[in-house]
Amino acid sequence: MPIGTLEVLLVDASGLDNNDFMADMDPYVLLTVNTQEKKSTVVSAQGSNPEWNETFLFTVSDDSADLHLKIMEKDNFSADDYVGEATISLEPVFEEGSLLPTSYNVVNQEKEYCGGIKVGLKFTPETEPEERSEYGSGEGAEAEESYGGWKQSAYGEE
Repeated sequence: MPIGTLEVLLVDASGLDNNDFMADMDPYVLLTVNTQEKKSTVVSAQGSNPEWNETFLFTVSDDSADLHLKIMEKDNFSADDYVGEATISLEPVFEEGSLLPTSYNVVNQEKEYCGGIKVGLKFTPETEPEERSEYGSGEGAEAEESYGGWKQSAYGEE
């Protein structure tokens, strides 16, 4: 698995099951990659079709395989309600570099379809420092050592 930064664009959701019978639902999303968890804003007055258009950054390491999205419904007078979840494999974005916003199925605790969530993904690999072996011979090595660096420093010559 690659190492780098995963950018997640949380666009919107559609057709979510409304658990709040008294009013429109006020959903938010918990986004998790390994032990890193981020929380979207709570969207009010948009019911079962909320829009977020929020971006989240995650540091990806060798053991990062999935993005887990857990949709919750904010309740003012009791514990927040579970709406559903989606798990997205990160392997395609590691290979492609980015994936345009795509709808993924949201399932409830019984693993039944309960709506969709649209997410875009972008992966930026960590750049590895240039290895010195590339400059170990030839003109590059001579040019590199002919200016700058510790060899021209007067420090410690006394």
